Amino acid sequence: MLKVEVASRLRGLPPYLFAEIDRLKQEARARGVDVIDLSIGDPDMPTPAHIIESLKGAAERPENHRYPSYEGLFSFRKAVADWYERRFGVAGLDPQTEVLSLIGSKEGIGHIPLAFVEKGDVVLYSSPGYPVYPVGTLFAGAEGYPMPLLEANDYLPDFKSIPADILKRAKLMFINYPNNPTSATAGMDFYNEVISFADRHNIIVCHDAAYSEVYFNGKKPLSFMQAPGAKETGIEFHSLSKTYNMTGWRLGCAVGHKDVIAGLGRIKTNLDSGVFQAVQEAGITALRTGDEVLAPIRNTYEKRRDALYNGLTGLGLKVKKPEATFYLWAKCPDGLDSRAFAKLLLEKAGISATPGVGFGAPGEGYIRFALTVDVPRMEEAVQRMGKAL
Repeated sequence: MLKVEVASRLRGLPPYLFAEIDRLKQEARARGVDVIDLSIGDPDMPTPAHIIESLKGAAERPENHRYPSYEGLFSFRKAVADWYERRFGVAGLDPQTEVLSLIGSKEGIGHIPLAFVEKGDVVLYSSPGYPVYPVGTLFAGAEGYPMPLLEANDYLPDFKSIPADILKRAKLMFINYPNNPTSATAGMDFYNEVISFADRHNIIVCHDAAYSEVYFNGKKPLSFMQAPGAKETGIEFHSLSKTYNMTGWRLGCAVGHKDVIAGLGRIKTNLDSGVFQAVQEAGITALRTGDEVLAPIRNTYEKRRDALYNGLTGLGLKVKKPEATFYLWAKCPDGLDSRAFAKLLLEKAGISATPGVGFGAPGEGYIRFALTVDVPRMEEAVQRMGKAL
């Protein structure tokens, strides 16, 4: 009989946070619980109709049925460069060498350590943060060093606290603003500091900008690429998932330093294929979408944010009111850690939320709520919480 023994890289891997949450939700539903799901950042609103129509037309053309190019259609990469110029004023991105299509930004984030780090190297990453940052580092055989994001520091990393021996071995750094899970935003002063720090220590910056288009009160988040010297220091990942409600379409991109883009492209060439061309053509349509379509989506999230924020603060919970992302980052009630609070919410109130510690040790004591149900359902969740607490 075959004896299966997994590799050491899997033996040291914790269960993927959101897969574990899915399992707990399924078990609750199997018991007949009406679960209000505020756990995973998966938009509940449909992809705008004009993008779907674009896909339908593109999918019917036989030239799109063949293997796509690894780096992506030039027309899609050109649309990304044009979007960066319109949205952020970042001009001059070369679609040929400074833009790469991705099968969702998760693919690029998970793969980029394979291109630039190896055993003995260090990858700096913000924590609490997207679990793929340390996992991609682990798979590449490098050592991850979490940079704590603390409320006292506005959820920005303190580069001065990183030990000298870590900095000598650091090759890559992941940052993410607007931030998941804390919903914090960053200004130009911070990005200038990042560039200065990375230049001094020869560290490649990888900025995850998946939530740049989910913002409130007209406060548009900045792109790392807007900072002077950013393109000479690193790259930025962007995703069409959250902006256009396209999570299942798996389409993203990376832009920036041509040598970093080339390294990531070499990993892609050897490990996967390109994005289905019809999806890329729909992506071009998405990137040309005007604010008349996107503003109502943001307004919907803003109403949900206000409903949940007012409800949670009314229950006595301390909550950060976000200016961007569709998450609320709330402190757990006294006497409960994040896993215990998440368990109580699921078992006593039928609410699924994400324990902060699942995003890294500095997230302990917090819980993340996603704004992915409508306002009446959100208000029902608050009522249930009130009874459970």
